Amino acid sequence: MLDEKVKAALDANGMTYEVLACDPLLADTAEFCAHYGIPPENACNTIVVVVKTEPRRYVACLVNATSKLDVNKKLAAILGTKKLSFAASEETAELTDQMIGGVTLLGLPAEWPVYIDERIMSLDYAILGGGNRSSKIKLAPAELRKIPNAQIAEIGVPR
Repeated sequence: MLDEKVKAALDANGMTYEVLACDPLLADTAEFCAHYGIPPENACNTIVVVVKTEPRRYVACLVNATSKLDVNKKLAAILGTKKLSFAASEETAELTDQMIGGVTLLGLPAEWPVYIDERIMSLDYAILGGGNRSSKIKLAPAELRKIPNAQIAEIGVPR
């Protein structure tokens, strides 16, 4: 069920995880949580951000559904630039080779920094996209530390 590249990254990083099936029509966070009884604080969204300095580069950020990514203050301070924007859906799909509604931190280009909001680390479990709209990944937040280039940081603010 998982995207092949995502499964390969999970296994290569020695991560312990559970695959959850997901109706593709219910892959978007709010619908997924409502249908499958997942608390929104446990559902995590990967957001691709464009750093518009030269050379142009990308970072991946993970926040839960009860938070929003603070790109203009917190992430800008971490990256040392205000020239940031959210990548468009089409650009995200093309860059990640993953489906919108299932984009995840795993299987991304190796040079991308990964920022995980610190709020996620206190959860008993986290749900991430499976790289497609038909699967999700359930894991202990500590497993996220195994992702290369991953850093835990305060990047989210409550919704």
